[in-house]
Amino acid sequence: MLIEFSIENFLSFKERNTFSMIASSDNVLEDNLIKLKNQNLLKTTAIYGANASGKTNLFKALAYIVNMITLSNSLDPNALLPIIPFKLDKETMKKPSFFEIRFLVDNVKYVYKFKANDKNVYEESLYFYPGTQPKKIFKRENINKYSFDRDDEKKLKPLETRNTSNKFFLATATNWNYEKTKPAYDFITRNLAVIFDMEPLKNYTYNMYSNDSKKELENFAIEVLEKVDLNIKGYKLVEEKLTEEKLNSFLLPDSIKAMLPIGSIGYKVITKHIVDNEEFYFDMNEESMGTQIIFSLIPFIRDVLINNKVLIIDELDKSLHPIIVNYIIEIFNDPVLNKKGAQLIFNTHDTNLLDLDLMRRDQIWFTEKNDKDGSSDIYPLDDFSVRKNENIEKGYLLGRYGAIPFLGTNTIVLDN
Repeated sequence: MLIEFSIENFLSFKERNTFSMIASSDNVLEDNLIKLKNQNLLKTTAIYGANASGKTNLFKALAYIVNMITLSNSLDPNALLPIIPFKLDKETMKKPSFFEIRFLVDNVKYVYKFKANDKNVYEESLYFYPGTQPKKIFKRENINKYSFDRDDEKKLKPLETRNTSNKFFLATATNWNYEKTKPAYDFITRNLAVIFDMEPLKNYTYNMYSNDSKKELENFAIEVLEKVDLNIKGYKLVEEKLTEEKLNSFLLPDSIKAMLPIGSIGYKVITKHIVDNEEFYFDMNEESMGTQIIFSLIPFIRDVLINNKVLIIDELDKSLHPIIVNYIIEIFNDPVLNKKGAQLIFNTHDTNLLDLDLMRRDQIWFTEKNDKDGSSDIYPLDDFSVRKNENIEKGYLLGRYGAIPFLGTNTIVLDN
């Protein structure tokens, strides 16, 4: 479970900002909480803000961490890391970026953080809480100066030479089978699912449908599709080879197409509709974009719920009706469907969700761009004195909480 995430000097975030899933003491909508012994965490959070205010950059930071840790062991010693500092300040461009992530694995709290630029990991540390106090597993300073807890030093000390300046010791230690780093490594690389665009992931989700030998995913999918009134009564997957003609028909960037080899096996989805007791079949590409998106999302949602993961979606409302988005939120907040404490974090422009009967005040966050230096800030609705019966949607659109676009007064002229 994600507790908090902090970021500094990365993309549009200049100063240190912290996004938190820690619940406040508010006693409303308690089904929306993961109730733990020492503190409660939130099951879902929504992030609002104007375009280019930093919503997506927050998710990019998490995605970059996942990818960097996952690929660290296979990295060439001279390869550059995809770390981009805040560029609107000459001083920050010279400094490393900072990341910190706090999370729970099997009710044990971990804190992992690092400072890095595109060439070097300058600082890195991993602590865990076997009790109320933190205990160090490793700490890295000045690129290659390491220190370890006494219990860990004998096994971790020899691994120093196996790490390079651009690699993460968390990945190196785990790769050499050190058990104490494995829970943190697995959480970051396996339990944080960050989605920006469903199109490149379609074949991956179709594989999940294809491997559904027990029909458990199919049963869940049909229930969801019927619940959101898409009139799909069934589906089947047909294997097909990727041809050059088929590849060129995909509305994908060339960089993505280059990763899809001609001749590879993919899947075509056929949906079943029933009208007046008669069956009709459609290619999934003939369905609406919203139907295609929700169909591709369903395997992720089920996997996250079953395996206690964190699902992070950029623009959840993209091509989806507000009622469908509302239903997805309700799935995560449902104490029966979400028994293990899975979490959903998303950004959106859908103001229909700004409803205190659906979301708690601590579940609503905003990003705003600083007019003076162009940097991003993120903050919760809880920072404001908001009454429990207040119309949050109206207040947001009126600019009461910031985080909305400012439209200038200049007149636009079109030449004839």
